[in-house]
Amino acid sequence: MISGGDSAALAAAVGRLEQNVARVVRGKPEAIRLALVCLLARGHVLIEDVPGVGKTTLAQALARSLGLQFQRIQFTSDLLPSDIIGVSVFHQRRESFEFVPGPLFANVVLADEINRATPKTQSALLEAMSERRVSIERQRLPLPEPFLVLATQNPNEYIGTFPLPESQLDRFEMSLRLGYPPRADERELLLSGGVEKALAELAPVFGPDELLALQERVGGVRLDGKIVDYVLALAAATRRGEEFQLGVSTRAAQGLCRAAQALALSEGREFVTPDDVQRLVVPVLGHRVVLRRGSGGGDAARRALEQLVTAIPVPI
Repeated sequence: MISGGDSAALAAAVGRLEQNVARVVRGKPEAIRLALVCLLARGHVLIEDVPGVGKTTLAQALARSLGLQFQRIQFTSDLLPSDIIGVSVFHQRRESFEFVPGPLFANVVLADEINRATPKTQSALLEAMSERRVSIERQRLPLPEPFLVLATQNPNEYIGTFPLPESQLDRFEMSLRLGYPPRADERELLLSGGVEKALAELAPVFGPDELLALQERVGGVRLDGKIVDYVLALAAATRRGEEFQLGVSTRAAQGLCRAAQALALSEGREFVTPDDVQRLVVPVLGHRVVLRRGSGGGDAARRALEQLVTAIPVPI
């Protein structure tokens, strides 16, 4: 069992999972590693990128590699909360209502073009992401575990969209960009005719129970007090910096710590290093800050965070 393995065995298991996903998501090792780190940290992922670069493929590959149930929800302006949560249906013979679960009741949920849904539908997803349960007619129903929401939005389309509020952006552990694959990988993809066949043949590396065991081990990775102070210094700099109109929340600082623990675990270490924190600052905090001169998203916020990383002294 993975739950009883040492650090090297745990890292090897994560490595096998990463290699399995890379069979269909080609030329993007850093995005795959960060998505797996987010999954280990029990977080959710927001992918901001143009269509056709592998966002759906990444979500499906993660689900197949772990033997998890996968559901894709295409968000549109007329999508209702009941369309994703489910509805209660009345049976005349039984004279009672029966709840029919919606697509949200899955382990891996791809929320495609999430910014096209209305705020009411977005808020229903928000509760599910933060509390891992939904409210139905005064009942609170738990969602399956493990549970991962991988949401996408196209940064180049603004017509007919409802920008995600800061409160919902804060629920995403990471924001990633896949980008275009390297030329060699893209050429190989074209010659092979696509990834559909390889994706259909993708076998699980291990199952949901092993993933839950890995998630439990993340909290046991040692987080030194100096590392915590370093994270707090980075968070404080976003709250008082001249460039930032809105700094990161306590939830964001907590998410950065847990993501660093997950990264350390994936690399076979039982302790977090400053390098772990620095590697994760942009993907974990980049979508949570708002700059004074404009939106918190995009390259400007990432550059501002990178400057913070170089300015804040690293603990020794």
